[in-house]
Amino acid sequence: MTGQRIAITGSSGVIGGALSSCLRRRGDTVIRIVRRPAVAPGEVTLPEARSSNSRFVETLVTVDAVVNLAGAGAGDHRWSRAYKDTIRESRIETTSTLADALAEVPQRIRLVSGSAIGFYGDRGDEVLDETSAPGEDFLARVCIEWEAAAMRAAKRHDVALARTGLVMTGEGGAFAPLLTTTRLCAGGPLGSGRQWWSWITLRDEVRALMFLLDHPDVVGPVNLVAPRASRQADLAQALARSLRRPAALRVPKSALRFVLGEMADQVTASTRVRPHVLEAAGFDWQDENQDQALDRLVASAL
Repeated sequence: MTGQRIAITGSSGVIGGALSSCLRRRGDTVIRIVRRPAVAPGEVTLPEARSSNSRFVETLVTVDAVVNLAGAGAGDHRWSRAYKDTIRESRIETTSTLADALAEVPQRIRLVSGSAIGFYGDRGDEVLDETSAPGEDFLARVCIEWEAAAMRAAKRHDVALARTGLVMTGEGGAFAPLLTTTRLCAGGPLGSGRQWWSWITLRDEVRALMFLLDHPDVVGPVNLVAPRASRQADLAQALARSLRRPAALRVPKSALRFVLGEMADQVTASTRVRPHVLEAAGFDWQDENQDQALDRLVASAL
C-alpha cells in the first residue's frame, strides 16, 4: 500500500533511516518522531513521560501507521551498568509514552514496534519460533518489558512486535565491527564459534518492516531473520572469503568480556531462530543464502 502517512521513532538510526528512505520512494509520507524539539518539517516531538501529549496525539490522529524503532544501540557499545540502564530505559520509556498516546487515538491504526531475538536468550541448538518461551538474561528481560509496553496499544490498535536478529550491514549496529575486524585480518571464531547467529540483511529487514505495515492482520511477535541461521564460525569464515582475508584468530570469551563487558554473553549466546510467522504470511526474502548475502554486502561496501 502506498500513499500512507507513517510516523517513525528511531528514524535517525541505521534501520529507521533506511526504512524512511524506502517509504518515501514508494510514495508514503514519513513523520519523524524525535526526542528533541522539532525543528524541521515532518518532525514531531515525543512528549516526556507523564507530561501533556495533546499536540502529539493530534499528529497521531492523522497517521495510518507508527513504526517504533527507538532505543540505544545494544550491539555496538560496551555494556557497563550505566549503559545497561540506558538500553532498557531508551526502549521502555519511549514505547510506554507512545502506547499512552495511542490509547487516545480514536481510529484503529497499525503499530509495528521493535524488539529483538534476544527475547529468547541463549538456547543452544534449540530451534525457536514465535511461540517459544523467553530467556532469562538481561536482554531477554528487557525485551519482555519492551514488548509488554507496546502491547498496551493492542486494546485499540493492530500491533506487531518485530523481533529482529543480527542485521547484516556495514553502516552500523552489531555487524559493522565484525566487518571491520575481518578487513584488518582479525576475524575468526568468537568464543567456541559453534553458537547460532540468526541474521537478516538490512534490505530484507526494511522489506519485512514494510511487509508488516502493509499486512495489519499479522499481529503479535514476528521474527525478522533469514530462514536459516548460521554457526558463528561459519559466518566468520564466509565473510573472510568474501573479503579475501584470513579468519583464523579465535577470540576467547574472557577476552570478549574484557572488551565488551556483559555484552560478551550475547556475542557467544546461541539463538537459532526460525521466521515462522513471516513464512506463513508469504514474505519472500531477497537474501536467504549466507554466502551470497555476504558477497553482496562486501561488494556494496567497497
